[in-house]
Amino acid sequence: MHKIRRNDTIVVLAGKDKGKRGKVQRILTQEGRVIVEGINLVKRHLRPNPALRQAGIVQKEAALAISNVKLVCPSCSKPARIGSQLLEDGTKTRVCKQCHEVIP
Repeated sequence: MHKIRRNDTIVVLAGKDKGKRGKVQRILTQEGRVIVEGINLVKRHLRPNPALRQAGIVQKEAALAISNVKLVCPSCSKPARIGSQLLEDGTKTRVCKQCHEVIP
């Protein structure tokens, strides 16, 4: 199980977009990759299709390896390692290793 979820803010650790922050749109668990809003943009050439939109060159996000991103803690706003903790009511939550705050 990965510690990154949809709508988390992440920072890119390696690659052409190193240092950029973005919001996770999708997680591809089988491949171990994530798609992040506005990061790792690639150009796709589309053919004309009457059912779809106009043909041309379209920019879209490509998947990044999940090992090349790190979660940004919402409370301390720094890239942080994530741990897990059991609360009193028995639910398991994510916790920032630096500031020890619970990550929703």
